[in-house]
Amino acid sequence: MADTIALQLCPLSDYLEAELAVRCQLLRWFDMDEDAQRAWLETNADKVVLVVTGGHLGCSNDLIAALPSLKLIAINGVGYDKVDVAFANGRGVDVSTTPDVLTDDVADLAVGLTIGLLRRLPAADRFVRDGRWMEETFPLGRKVSGRRFGIVGLGRIGRAIADRLSGFGAVAYHGRSAKDAPYRFEPDLATLARDSDILVLACAATEDTHNLIDSDILAALGADGYLVNVARGSVVDEAALVAALGSGGIAGAALDVFVEEPSAPAGLIASDRTHLAPHIASATVETRIAMADLVLANVDALLAGRRPPTALSL
Repeated sequence: MADTIALQLCPLSDYLEAELAVRCQLLRWFDMDEDAQRAWLETNADKVVLVVTGGHLGCSNDLIAALPSLKLIAINGVGYDKVDVAFANGRGVDVSTTPDVLTDDVADLAVGLTIGLLRRLPAADRFVRDGRWMEETFPLGRKVSGRRFGIVGLGRIGRAIADRLSGFGAVAYHGRSAKDAPYRFEPDLATLARDSDILVLACAATEDTHNLIDSDILAALGADGYLVNVARGSVVDEAALVAALGSGGIAGAALDVFVEEPSAPAGLIASDRTHLAPHIASATVETRIAMADLVLANVDALLAGRRPPTALSL
């Protein structure tokens, strides 16, 4: 169906863009200003059956409502908090994601951030590059092995993180309910934070988890505790986190996600207690290809008149 029009809401890999262009007329929506977008919709809105976007961006209800023939919002990622799935489904629009294929990479990065944070690896790298090793001794880090790890959200990614970290120390977890897993379930988040040396966030971004990690949870984590976030920025009250880091209320934080990406709060950037990454949890060559292939599988199903294989069922 080469005459099918698809709106591309954000940059995608060259591979994914090329494959999409074979299947449909691909319009780079993000290259157009608002006036051009409005003018285009006035004459073409009813021709769009597909939107391809990223989990960090999603698709607004206004755009969904403006596309009467839309059938699929294909998200290149696992997060769907930026799409009102109920609203989309109510208009006959499926929303698909790319589950499973990025689990290993996100879990690997969570472990890497944990080690980097406690062993101060970014600072150690700068220490050598700046020539300071010739003149002074690098400060001691903190031991990773033997620590107590708390996982918030034991879904696919949370379980993969727990399995990896169990090789370092005891693991417990918090979520909506207990899972079939060999780790202690803690129904009270504050208790989990109090009982953990490192609290790792792997939960979905929902209304219930918005600012879930607030000043009270950070206080429970305490001055010797560390926070690692590979979930979504909205799960953490960033102002409370900046305050806790500044006062020594927690020992440090490693973050791959932020509320207003691609920017990060100045207080987190300035702190010497943080280890920051630009939302790269799934950013490996292998995983991005696998994600693209899953996006394409969903698009191919749509074009063949089938339900996309990873369409959400909420």
